[in-house]
Amino acid sequence: MTSTPVTTLSAQDALALLRTAADNVRRDHPVHWTHVISGDEELRPQRERHPAFAGSFDWHSCVHQTWLIVRLRRLLPSLPLDGGEALDALLTPENCQVEADFFASDLGRHWERPYGWAWLLTLDAELRLADFRWAPALRPLADVLRRRWLEWITAARLPVRVGAHSNTAYAAGMVLDVARALGDEELAASCVEAARRWYLGDVAYGAYEPDAYDFLSSALIEADLMRRVLSAGEFSSWFDGFLPDLDAPRWASLREPVVVDDPRDPYQSHLAGLALSRAWCWRNLAPVLPSRFSALALDAFEQHRTAGWSYVFGNGYGADHWLGTFAAYLDLGALDAGPKQN
Repeated sequence: MTSTPVTTLSAQDALALLRTAADNVRRDHPVHWTHVISGDEELRPQRERHPAFAGSFDWHSCVHQTWLIVRLRRLLPSLPLDGGEALDALLTPENCQVEADFFASDLGRHWERPYGWAWLLTLDAELRLADFRWAPALRPLADVLRRRWLEWITAARLPVRVGAHSNTAYAAGMVLDVARALGDEELAASCVEAARRWYLGDVAYGAYEPDAYDFLSSALIEADLMRRVLSAGEFSSWFDGFLPDLDAPRWASLREPVVVDDPRDPYQSHLAGLALSRAWCWRNLAPVLPSRFSALALDAFEQHRTAGWSYVFGNGYGADHWLGTFAAYLDLGALDAGPKQN
């Protein structure tokens, strides 16, 4: 099940995040256009090919900025701006069917896998659990990506461990939360089985972190998945084999936030997101880590949350088009009741 967030989001910050997200999902340019094409006739505007999710620079960011609007509406309905006008314009049955048809075609077999797929399934679950009026329109697309997910994950022999979009532990953890929230046993089993197949045998983690454009910690995001999959006793034993020396000097790079010299640089903004994603990993892991690491984890959580939030606003569209989602995910979680605003 998802972890209950332990922090709160101020009304001022919530409103700023909502305004930014509502603007982002309707903003067509600049756009990161990433399709493989076979001829000039396929050079079609992003808004034509993806009418529901063409804004916010790229498809996956538009999906999770849309999730941010829905999450804030669900938990904080008293905000003076609700974002509903943007959702009414974008999440129409016609727009979502165009998206569903794309992902049902050969062109959509691999595109945005697994990060964008995981966020779309999270958005779908949030809409359904809130019983919002846009949920029926999105269901055809969610059904296609659920099927695509099962086809892919059941056959995926190896994981992807990088600290960016293709990381398989991050996506599997998100989809596992979706499946459990919706009572989808088949979808949940696919994530649990893959997690065990990919990561159960991992011992003596030894990678160097972070890379210059990471927004996820490969080590912490893997552990955050495995604490969802394993019992408390199993997880403690697994972690003792995976990172037994977490308090050693060599892992100061995991415990301490990375300095972001220029958060307006789009790649360095990933490191700002890294602080936020590490924060939620440290918070989630603190209660289930071997007891000798509990205080260390809580201290790392506080440091990373403070550092991450310092970059959320005012660093240009390269950061603004996505970073607020990670801040909200940290402070509000997903698919649960969440804390109330201050």
